[in-house]
Amino acid sequence: MRISEYVLFILDAGLNPLRGYVRNDEGTSSLPQPHLPAAIIAAAPTGAIIVDDAFLARLADETEALKERGLFKRERVITSPQQADITVRDGGEVINFCANNYLGLANEPELIDAGCKALREHGYGMASVRFICGTQTVHKELEARLTQFLGTEDTILYPSCFDANGGLFETQLDEPDAVISDELNHASIIDGIRLCKAQRLRYKNNDMRDLEAKLGEASDCRTRLIATDGVFSMDGIIADLESICDLADRYGALVMCDDAHGAGFMGENGRGTHEYRGVVGRMDIITGTLGKALGGASGGYTSGRKEIVAWLRQRSRPYLFSNTVPPVVAATSIKVLNLLETSSDLRDRLHENSRYFRQQMTALGFDLVPGEHPIIPVMLGDARLASSMAERLLEEGIYVIGFSFPVVPEGKARIRTQMSASHERHHLDRAIAAFAKVGRELGVIN
Repeated sequence: MRISEYVLFILDAGLNPLRGYVRNDEGTSSLPQPHLPAAIIAAAPTGAIIVDDAFLARLADETEALKERGLFKRERVITSPQQADITVRDGGEVINFCANNYLGLANEPELIDAGCKALREHGYGMASVRFICGTQTVHKELEARLTQFLGTEDTILYPSCFDANGGLFETQLDEPDAVISDELNHASIIDGIRLCKAQRLRYKNNDMRDLEAKLGEASDCRTRLIATDGVFSMDGIIADLESICDLADRYGALVMCDDAHGAGFMGENGRGTHEYRGVVGRMDIITGTLGKALGGASGGYTSGRKEIVAWLRQRSRPYLFSNTVPPVVAATSIKVLNLLETSSDLRDRLHENSRYFRQQMTALGFDLVPGEHPIIPVMLGDARLASSMAERLLEEGIYVIGFSFPVVPEGKARIRTQMSASHERHHLDRAIAAFAKVGRELGVIN
């Protein structure tokens, strides 16, 4: 079948565009459906794409149904840099409690200066994948610095952590193998696992007894890989990596951890959840992002055993077929690591903010997911309630988001608050007061 480089919409005597069909060389549709007039297919040039309106109508109906159920996700436009105090179009000045800007570095002047310097020295982009002509010294330096920071053997950069997870499992596992995944793992892990041919087993969230049972089921497999988030992003639950590593040792399994919400501030030196749990050196694979605590721009990585990283460079599709991380991001991320290695002030402030907010919200009677992480979900249950509460809080000058199905299980809707080192005490007190006011209005607390 020849597919031309253009899309043809047929309009004839008031006929709406017909969509979803490709005319092949034989003059028939490659996607035949009874309601498509044969004459229209025959009249279309070879390779023309004709789309059926019924398909678009179905999508429109399903989108409308999301709105009716309170599940439609709207994108608010921010007209200021990312920081504690932001300006939202049609919302005015608000305090941001929903960013992954854990260390408050997204608008840090030192990083902006480093980025401007890097733009002049290294250019804007590479217009290439790594193995052709897309590798500069800053890329190799950042990989080496991340390896040192994380306490691993080697590191490979990706355009995002989603790509790192998407390009991991297919390259490492095949039909004789098994991957054993936590039920609350991030969508990128789930999608990555779907791409591989290994046997797939799922264990209950952070449940070591269930994980051990699944390891037993996979005992005859060639390679067993346990996959978990370091921090589960909708709950702020921290994975029990020490117990996971103990089970992996007992059953001869590998351990993979996506530490997108831990790298930079968890553990004594901010290395991540593996440092927090005392398993530095025991992890086989750590994936992460430069787009959260480590500056908040973009880019991801896979770090771990040198043999695994070397194979990823040869076979991982998102690495081989995606443009290089921009040099400015790589160079500025090196500056981030420099800052983190010279002072713990940002980490200390972040954790103090988290403790204070949890204490005050608990005292008010809100149902919080217990924990120590700066992700602090306020559990509400009902999707409409979560959406309404987020809207009212915005009116009170507090920017948060209501999360509901399919991001979280049905009946588990919540507002996920996220603390930042950029929050000062007056930001926290204003947010707590707003939650108290709106919570009483909506009957969430007494």
